[in-house]
Amino acid sequence: MKRYHYTENDFAAKKTAQESLLRLLKPLLPFYTEGCARLEIGVTSAHYEDDSVPMEAFARPLWGLAPFWAGGGRSAENSFEAIYPAGLASGTDPENPEYWHTCRDFDQKFCEMAAIAYAMLLSPEIVWEPLSDKAKNDLCEWLWEINRHECCACNWQWFAIVTNLALKVRGMPYSRERMESGLAMLEDYYDAGGWYRDGNGGDKDYYNPFVMVSYGLLYAMFMEKEEPERCARFRQRAIDFARDYQYWFADDGASIAYGRSMTYRFAQGGFWAFALLSGTQVLPLPVIKGILSRHLAWWMNQPIYDNAGILTIGYAYPNLQMSESYNAPGSPYWALLAFAFLALPDDHPYWTCECAPMPELETLHYLEHAGMLLQRNHNNVVALVPGRLHSDGHSHTMEKYAKFAYSSRFGFSISRSQLTLYECAADSILTFEINGRFYSRDTTEEGYTIGPEGICCKWSPATGIMVETEIRPTEKGHIRRHRIVSEIECMAYDAGFAIHVSPLDFFQKEDGPSAMAVCRGDYCTVTSLAGDGHGQVLTPDPNTNLIASKTVIPMAVYKIRKGTQMILTEICYL
Repeated sequence: MKRYHYTENDFAAKKTAQESLLRLLKPLLPFYTEGCARLEIGVTSAHYEDDSVPMEAFARPLWGLAPFWAGGGRSAENSFEAIYPAGLASGTDPENPEYWHTCRDFDQKFCEMAAIAYAMLLSPEIVWEPLSDKAKNDLCEWLWEINRHECCACNWQWFAIVTNLALKVRGMPYSRERMESGLAMLEDYYDAGGWYRDGNGGDKDYYNPFVMVSYGLLYAMFMEKEEPERCARFRQRAIDFARDYQYWFADDGASIAYGRSMTYRFAQGGFWAFALLSGTQVLPLPVIKGILSRHLAWWMNQPIYDNAGILTIGYAYPNLQMSESYNAPGSPYWALLAFAFLALPDDHPYWTCECAPMPELETLHYLEHAGMLLQRNHNNVVALVPGRLHSDGHSHTMEKYAKFAYSSRFGFSISRSQLTLYECAADSILTFEINGRFYSRDTTEEGYTIGPEGICCKWSPATGIMVETEIRPTEKGHIRRHRIVSEIECMAYDAGFAIHVSPLDFFQKEDGPSAMAVCRGDYCTVTSLAGDGHGQVLTPDPNTNLIASKTVIPMAVYKIRKGTQMILTEICYL
């Protein structure tokens, strides 16, 4: 199936941006069920009930359709405009065979209620006003389930808040108590500089632009008159956050691959779209337009669809290996958060201003409140990080948070197992081979330091080994200094980024203490500067990297003796 090639111009004018959304959504049309309340686009499961999977798939396109409708857009033959009011009526009618059923504590359907609430807020003429009185009451009764049960103590609190906000705005009974308890919890999660933790002790990651900061802007749109101080606070946090978040985006539109929920893809750009939607001037309008338009074009040109044109689970290509247990076939459509700007009126200056290039940003920039040291060079942004203090129950969290460096250009790799180095696919981390098994950093001990000069942290890959790591940025990359205290004789592999392998323009070399890989202008060189290491280029299992399906990983290999040992590795990629 031939794919359309996107440029930033496809998202610069309203008409072409609307067409781009419909091009993305049209392949879904054959897969809605007879009653329209379910969308059956796959057979893989998530940790929640299989019955919720097609309901999630039904709801998530609303993240794009709601602003599309609010901005005056309509689909061919009013197809989506007919599907969604019918589906909402069927799915919330207890007598209908497509009924979505009542909920339980921590129910996945709470996430999808937020999408429905978003549509009720932005486009009531499509999803609310056409409903009969019975259908409206059924829908509100079903949404009230979120007030009868517990939501996860994290970004999920916003789902309860936004659902009750929609009930309030549409003049239906709502729970002010639930809204206030959630808002109070979110205040506990707030840190500084516009950044939230995703729950107490949680990470600072893409859930800030996905939900924490962005939904605050949505709240401010509808509650400004009633709660001016709180809404002003949400807007100011967005302004503060934007100063940092712009650094995550490369000149070509790609953003850093880091953390969980990477299958939500261009939801990474959702914050910029919500800033536009809410009228919050977080950066100059042409700058936002440039960032968002290039970001959407970059993503749309990746092979992220199946042969029917359906978005797949994965990152820059279909890849179940990197997914979380909560990723079902419809999950990737949360990416449509980035289309919130379609609600802007036709005469909004956004549609006539130019797409500005990235502003002049520092090539090395310390994000104090995000706990990152960012390096920038043309179309590559690299985040040097100290790791995380706590692990959790999500899939592959070591690979998603605990590596030394994360890149917009090279992504990161996911381990298949600890049994072989090829399956381990350990890029951008120091890995120990102990009795035929491979171990890397999972968590960092309390007391790490990070600043403009670099990172110092202490960690243990396995019982009997303690490592103190210093990471110092350089003009071409960074240098790692490891002080290893070991009770075990073993091998250690200090790895650079995974480099795409192409039939054309690919080169790799092992030369004494160094190893390098080059492909189409991308390169990574790893050199042992101390510790008697030698260079090696690893060919990991295919489909382990998020961006490239076939890669090699240059690394320095060290023999670790019992006692204390110092090793020094230089990684070049800029």
